[in-house]
Amino acid sequence: MPLNIPNLLTLLRIALIPVFVVVFYLPYSWSNEVTTLIFALAGLTDWLDGYLARRLKQESPFGAFLDPVADKLIVAAALVLLVQAHPTPLLAIPALIIIGREIAISALREWMAAIGERVKVAVMMVGKLKTSAQIGAILLLLYGDSIGPFPTYDAGIVLIYGCSLTLWSMIVYLIKAWPILQEKFITWLDR
Repeated sequence: MPLNIPNLLTLLRIALIPVFVVVFYLPYSWSNEVTTLIFALAGLTDWLDGYLARRLKQESPFGAFLDPVADKLIVAAALVLLVQAHPTPLLAIPALIIIGREIAISALREWMAAIGERVKVAVMMVGKLKTSAQIGAILLLLYGDSIGPFPTYDAGIVLIYGCSLTLWSMIVYLIKAWPILQEKFITWLDR
């Protein structure tokens, strides 16, 4: 594993998860603000590690593997905590859709990499937009308190439902992988 700035930022994002969880449960009025700041810092490192990897020419297979794992871990942790804090179908449904999509796409990418076809399901702009929208929605939901007349939590719910439409990006990835999936399935049936 090359220890460079982009990979260290990705590792920092993972290390922030237990801190994020502890602060989320602190019984202080400011805990939602600090939790939101920690999540915002994690979101910033997500953008910054990729930017620096490209800019400094420090892209690596390890970084390409770890970056999306770190993203999925912090997003899943935040969604689980939010659903636990607000146990309603209104939040649970998009959280399940988002986490389920992340697991499915991760499994698809792992399988495609195992057969030497990872490039077919490489991260696309739609995936980057999805991640940005998820980070924004989760920030609003974590903060929760209205900012003046702006209903932060309600806006977060609307945005998280928009993020659950990320099933569209899953379909894009599946369409790209479909010829290979179909070929492997037919080969498997012919055995």
